[in-house]
Amino acid sequence: MSDNNIGAVIIGRNEGERLIACAQSLIGSVPYLVYVDSGSTDGSVERMREIGVDVASLDMSKPFTAARGRNTGFERLLEIAPDIEYVQFVDGDCSVQPGWIDCALTFMENNHDVAAVCGRRREIYPQASIYNRLCDIEWNTAIGEASACGGDAIYRTTIFKEVGGFNSGFIAGEEPELCYRIRALGQKIWRLDAEMTSHDADMTQFSQWWKRMQRSGYAFALG
Repeated sequence: MSDNNIGAVIIGRNEGERLIACAQSLIGSVPYLVYVDSGSTDGSVERMREIGVDVASLDMSKPFTAARGRNTGFERLLEIAPDIEYVQFVDGDCSVQPGWIDCALTFMENNHDVAAVCGRRREIYPQASIYNRLCDIEWNTAIGEASACGGDAIYRTTIFKEVGGFNSGFIAGEEPELCYRIRALGQKIWRLDAEMTSHDADMTQFSQWWKRMQRSGYAFALG
């Protein structure tokens, strides 16, 4: 199967080697790749350009949200390749698993009422802490038709454009809100039984977990 009809958007800030691994996991699998940087000070922008990735830097005078970063990346992707049919969004602390792109596109091309698909995101080091382990459990969502995808997912560009992309005002929980609008069109969200991405939470302290739970609670309230 040809993957020329798909592009990918990476978002990140100061992800270091995790960002390079993320980009390298996509190079060769997608022909169009955009990285959106949100004020990194670790040389991320320069390193991504060195390996041939198109970079868009957010205006940090405006409030940053992951939703805004993904929307900016999508807009840049369409400037490069206006006719692509699919977009893979991935966070810069994740790496895409071999075979995922082909698996997802095969499913979507055979199921035209499915607008977004995701697979299994796994923690790289679930044994490192109870917090990493909890993240790994959280990623293991039910297989089949779903109400939402997370930050790593593939969307049909026509549907993504029709609903207006992510709500940039959401500081968290933007993915379920987007998927709600997609489902309101009669389109489906699907979780495939396939390895999608590996994730490095690097969460070793309760304070990190608590901050994450506060964001989750805020996202729930927004939803």
